[in-house]
Amino acid sequence: MVRSTSSKFLKDPAGEGLPLGNRPVIGITMGEPVGIGPEVVVKALADPAIRRLARFEVFGMNELMSYAADLAEISPFWWRVQHDSPRTDFDLMHDVVVRDYDEFSMLGHTRHRPSREGGVASLAFLDDAIAAAMPPSKPPGSPKGYVPLKTPGQLDAIVTAPICKESWHLAGCKFPGHTELLAHRVKAKRVVMMFASPTLNVALATVHIPLMDVRNVLTIGKVFDPIDLGHQACVRMGIEKPRIAVCGLNPHASENGLFGDEEQRIIKPAIASAREHGIDVHGPFPADTIYLDAVKKRYDLVVAMYHDQGLIPVKLLGFDEAVNVTLGLSLLRTSVDHGTAFDLVGQNKADPGSMKAAIRLAVKMSLG
Repeated sequence: MVRSTSSKFLKDPAGEGLPLGNRPVIGITMGEPVGIGPEVVVKALADPAIRRLARFEVFGMNELMSYAADLAEISPFWWRVQHDSPRTDFDLMHDVVVRDYDEFSMLGHTRHRPSREGGVASLAFLDDAIAAAMPPSKPPGSPKGYVPLKTPGQLDAIVTAPICKESWHLAGCKFPGHTELLAHRVKAKRVVMMFASPTLNVALATVHIPLMDVRNVLTIGKVFDPIDLGHQACVRMGIEKPRIAVCGLNPHASENGLFGDEEQRIIKPAIASAREHGIDVHGPFPADTIYLDAVKKRYDLVVAMYHDQGLIPVKLLGFDEAVNVTLGLSLLRTSVDHGTAFDLVGQNKADPGSMKAAIRLAVKMSLG
């Protein structure tokens, strides 16, 4: 990953100093082609302040980018290259380049629904972005701490627009979402889904599984990982000494065993282990009250036990500002915190706020 040693700084739209010089290269996947992905990508990158932060390569369809820009009365600001052109093996030096998958043009801009074709397309965008973001291998016999130089055409991070899980299923994909597919592709041993926003940061112990199965898959390790990886992410985001709160699984964190034993048997041992590793972590707390303390900045991160326990407060308090970050990968990936919104397609109503936030965080973490 490229590190700038320049002493000059520019201010990003959030007012944070970012090194000037060799700007990172951020790959953006369009996601479901007939969702709002093309629109939020165009609107986010149309902001000159965003374009100053990095160079961008969009994995998607030039046709749909142009259509979204026309609806929003935005003049095209990007360069196009065919996605399988030999030129993509080298650094593309323009501020914004679209790696065009024009073989999917039959999708058009009128099919606002899940489809096999949409799943095939969004999977192709993601697979190629992952390949471009994979870190180079270390030569045999490399000394400890050796960091390989960035290779031509390599991305510093990936930002993903929303996919349609039903489209992936129709395309024969066995993975329920980005997180699981990314973990498989990079052979990650531990992966955690985290959501970052100005108001609240949340990491999840379990992700895309039925609520009735949470009790059966929750382990000490499943709780320890979001504490540990969440701590590391907070440090990388600039929080020097993160304070972490952990939710209970049961109502009132089980009231000392009255409503279940998971807090005593699983969650408390995970917290104790994290403390032994020097992490400032507390809990388990009742999930219906701990978020109040987190919003008041008494904690920097909340670890939730299951998907909706963490996502409801995040989306309620920062729907257009929250960013999904996948922790534990060998590459950096952030994402918008919303879906494909088929009902908004073609109306020029999609808000690019979450995409802008995901880009800012990807740039910040790639330089951190």
